[in-house]
Amino acid sequence: MPGLNLPTVPDLIPVLQVAIGPVILISGIGLLLLSMTNRLGRVIDRSRILDRELRPESSEDPNRSRAQLRILYFRARLLRRAIVLASVSVLLAACLIICLFMATLLRLNAAALIIVLFISCLGSLICAMIEFIRDINQTLSAFKLEVRDSLAVSDLAAQHSNTP
Repeated sequence: MPGLNLPTVPDLIPVLQVAIGPVILISGIGLLLLSMTNRLGRVIDRSRILDRELRPESSEDPNRSRAQLRILYFRARLLRRAIVLASVSVLLAACLIICLFMATLLRLNAAALIIVLFISCLGSLICAMIEFIRDINQTLSAFKLEVRDSLAVSDLAAQHSNTP
């Protein structure tokens, strides 16, 4: 193309090497997204089961089911935020790759934009992981509610077996 001074292959090789990092990041975040969406699916499935237990014809303890539903709803919101933040991170990594190539092709100094995209990408990933960790902690709270009665019965039985 006349007037367009395209870089040579040797000029592109360092750009390709630098772009490998964000590509690997996208792949890793993809696996995290798979894990997060699976967890969200399980939360939704469990919520539907608890919702059925709250129907008038159910013999389950409605207070325990409601408490579990509250935790599950909170978990679903955490997971949704984590998924959105991880997805934003992937989008920013893709923009970073495009920016690297366009800066090389057009011979632009886009260092500031590259820095902002990279920091934003990792910042979004960090926030996604914080939300994911919060979800994992909430899982323990829900599990504790689920097995609380069983644990109380087994602790009571252990106390009775230890008394002379």
